[in-house]
Amino acid sequence: MKTALVLEGGALRGLFSAGVMDAMMEAGISFDAAVGVSAGAAFGSNFVSRQPGRAIRYNKRFAKDWRYCSLRSWLKTGDLFGAQFAYHELPTHLDIFDCEAYDNNPMDFYVVCTDVETGEAVYKKCDKAGHEFFDWVRASASMPVVSRAVSLDGRKLLDGGVADSIPLQFIENEGYHHNVVVLTQPQGYQKKRNPLMPIMRIGLRKHPRMVEALDQRHIMYNNQLQHVARQAEKGQAFVIQPDAPLPIGHTSHNPEEMQRVYDIGREKAERMMQALKLFMKEAETI
Repeated sequence: MKTALVLEGGALRGLFSAGVMDAMMEAGISFDAAVGVSAGAAFGSNFVSRQPGRAIRYNKRFAKDWRYCSLRSWLKTGDLFGAQFAYHELPTHLDIFDCEAYDNNPMDFYVVCTDVETGEAVYKKCDKAGHEFFDWVRASASMPVVSRAVSLDGRKLLDGGVADSIPLQFIENEGYHHNVVVLTQPQGYQKKRNPLMPIMRIGLRKHPRMVEALDQRHIMYNNQLQHVARQAEKGQAFVIQPDAPLPIGHTSHNPEEMQRVYDIGREKAERMMQALKLFMKEAETI
């Protein structure tokens, strides 16, 4: 049975997922596919290129660099996370993304974006690394209002988490039925309606369907959590998530804070590794 890794977003909460993935890589865990949303796409790409340690390394290195993430970057470029610096200069010159390893890995990798005009999810299978791929990842991770829409394949795209925060059902529909889901919120979490909707309505007033998707996101997300729980109960999903809310916000300029969240992910994966290996081994016999 085919296996997949499902990675939700959560901005810098995604460093928990990075810690989980690094522990899995070091333990020799592999999948037939992965699907990532927002930070899950950005950090998950390193799983395909087999570069453990890269995500935490560059986040700590550039934590205080205004070109990476800052109000100055937003005011100067229109993107809180600098589009050119974070998604092009960094992976090609400053902390090089291994495009060759990515291209040679038979594992399929999908990123999820949201179409600004329709408010619907867009799923992109990314077979080849390079600048266009980096832009797909950027689109998936581009938070509304503090990011410019990214134009790709004739669409204007933003944060994939708006339309499909936990794309387990998507990957199941692609034929993967034995999946590991990495969440960045603890068990029992329920998303509430976005308190910033008045600002969203103003910032996205030209895109009413995007506004509608944002307004309904908490309902979609909580329904997806229920689906994850049902699949886990049936033995078709293995869930890794923090034991408590992660001690970090959407952004951070504190390398020590980043390291703590990453370490929480590593430690959780290591504690669950024996059970995870048994789950993965079951896929070989089904």
